[in-house]
Amino acid sequence: MNDIFSELHHALRTGCDTVLVTIVDDDGSAPRGKGSQMLVSAAGRLTGTIGGGAVEASCIAMAKELLPQKASARHHFALHPNPGEDIGMVCGGNVTVWLQYIAADDAHWHSLLAQISALFAQHTGGQLVLYADGRAPALLDANGACLVAGHPEISDKPEAKRFVLPFSAGERAVIFGAGHITHALVPILKSVGFRPVVFDCRPELAQASRFPDAERVVCGDYAAIADSLALAPEDYLVVMTHGHLHDFEVQLQVLQKQFAYVGVIGSRAKTAAAHARLLAEGISQQALDRVHTPIGTKIRAVTPEEIAVSIAGEMICVRAEARDGTQDRHHPCPMHE
Repeated sequence: MNDIFSELHHALRTGCDTVLVTIVDDDGSAPRGKGSQMLVSAAGRLTGTIGGGAVEASCIAMAKELLPQKASARHHFALHPNPGEDIGMVCGGNVTVWLQYIAADDAHWHSLLAQISALFAQHTGGQLVLYADGRAPALLDANGACLVAGHPEISDKPEAKRFVLPFSAGERAVIFGAGHITHALVPILKSVGFRPVVFDCRPELAQASRFPDAERVVCGDYAAIADSLALAPEDYLVVMTHGHLHDFEVQLQVLQKQFAYVGVIGSRAKTAAAHARLLAEGISQQALDRVHTPIGTKIRAVTPEEIAVSIAGEMICVRAEARDGTQDRHHPCPMHE
């Protein structure tokens, strides 16, 4: 959603009217679910996607019709053969889409987007509230407190149906080790919404110029991480330094606390030896069981680029489970190979 807001802000600043297309409800199988968005101008889709195919093409056409009318609209799509409106999709589900017209000179949207930019600068998210009658949206912080009120202001009196869309600034991914795999992993993680941070003890490798997609590059001591970088419980940690000793030093510190994800590269033999040593140092078996090692999904990855894809895939799965509060029993994120 960050790209949507960034592109929308640019469109407004350059005088371009747009339509923000959002899936506000879904049922059954569909290419994309609730909260998926794309931004459309008179020239066509600017950014984002609601799943491609006939639904997206239809929505782009509708958005282009709404722009000269300066109007918003709601539309329901049945993704299966039906006598009402058969768009040729047989996914089996249904989606409801809200198309919100946004005028380039709308001061309310300018204020709202400035506030969203401030939230992202603080690495925090919020909630965008869209109204089914087309009134100006509201912005809430992550806890539900109102930052920018809609019109009329949010109150207890009856109002149009609301669509509350949470958004995140992106989960921070701290990668210990600035080698070949990290060089391939950082841009992938950024492209899927993580905020990569690279940590290495070697000054010649811990250079921001080597990792232009990283939020931060830290040169620090693996044996004293806290001296250079404060870790948070919601962080995703990837351990793949240039030596077993350094991997062990990092694990000895991070496994004393709980994080959203800890993945460690290495063979089964290395993993067994490291776990035995960590147990001897007082790390609990419960903490070791939470570690994803050998790291990554089983795609028979060999090259640094393939391994990076494998790691990113596992992290995406863990993040999705955390957001949903459930685990996909058919496609679980592997803990061990």
